[in-house]
Amino acid sequence: MRTPGFGCRSFLKALDSHTPQQLFSESSSGLSALGLKDSVVQAIRNPDWTTVEQDLRWLEQPGHLAVTLADPCYPTQLKEIADPPPLLFIRGNPDILALPQIAIVGSRNPSHLGVETATEFAKALAREGFVITSGLALGIDAAGHKGALQAQGYTIAVAGTGLDRVYPARHRSLATEIVNHGAMISEFPPGTGAKADHFPRRNRIISGLCIGLLVVEAAKQSGSLITARMALEQNREVFAIPGSIHNPLARGCNALIREGAKLVETARDILEELNQYNQQDEDIFTELRQTTLDLEQQTLLNLIMFSPTSIDSLVENTGLPVEVISSMLLVLELQGYVESVSGGCYTRVQ
Repeated sequence: MRTPGFGCRSFLKALDSHTPQQLFSESSSGLSALGLKDSVVQAIRNPDWTTVEQDLRWLEQPGHLAVTLADPCYPTQLKEIADPPPLLFIRGNPDILALPQIAIVGSRNPSHLGVETATEFAKALAREGFVITSGLALGIDAAGHKGALQAQGYTIAVAGTGLDRVYPARHRSLATEIVNHGAMISEFPPGTGAKADHFPRRNRIISGLCIGLLVVEAAKQSGSLITARMALEQNREVFAIPGSIHNPLARGCNALIREGAKLVETARDILEELNQYNQQDEDIFTELRQTTLDLEQQTLLNLIMFSPTSIDSLVENTGLPVEVISSMLLVLELQGYVESVSGGCYTRVQ
């Protein structure tokens, strides 16, 4: 793993004919016959033992380990993909890697409703025994992890850095909770920082670990769509929550549905698709905060569309003064029924 230029695919190809021990005793000509570049051959012949020693010291700490493809702890689902990581670093409980996982991914800048939706789906699925897997990113990823933790379930965070680091740094406390109630994993050795090309590699692990992947809010050009398409290529079930055609954060999900992803509105839809639903019918949103609106507030809410609705149109349709409308809109927004959008408009979210 510490050999410069010796990538995942080269590693896997070499393992077809050699054990790692045999590679180190192989001649230069024998290594070249594997299709390895001269620089890689020289690096294998003269290993960088300093970085290896650093990794071994990291592995001596409690709760730190690494598993190879040959290890019984290595996730069976992940072995099935075209380029499984030859080595996985783990912090936390390695046993949960063997449990059935559902990945939840989506926008790093989601709406308030998107965060609530991801949280509630994660809670419902975790209560059914699924591990919730995601990438520790801002937004929907974090909501998925938190939902699983709130349900006292398990969650796995797949990192795009070495496990001695947390990216983004603001998720340090969340990462600690995940390690205590699940696991963090990475194919990158300790000391590896965040780089743009690490995250697509991380995404193939997220999709590879799961039996199903749920996308909650994603723009048309979104990293979440890359993960979803990887999942489709890996023959995983892909689920997407639809949204308004006027909502930019719904366009990615709507596009996935056109391409064959399963449209879902409740956790039951996912469980039925996976033949896992064995409880009474219940709506995913039964646990969402419920409030009682007075008649005027309910009337106003009924006039607000799921597409942008201007205050002027609300004044015209109700006959109420702007100040009264604005006050009622503030209440509806605080209660999570509407969201303000650009142009002085509001959209209904529930």
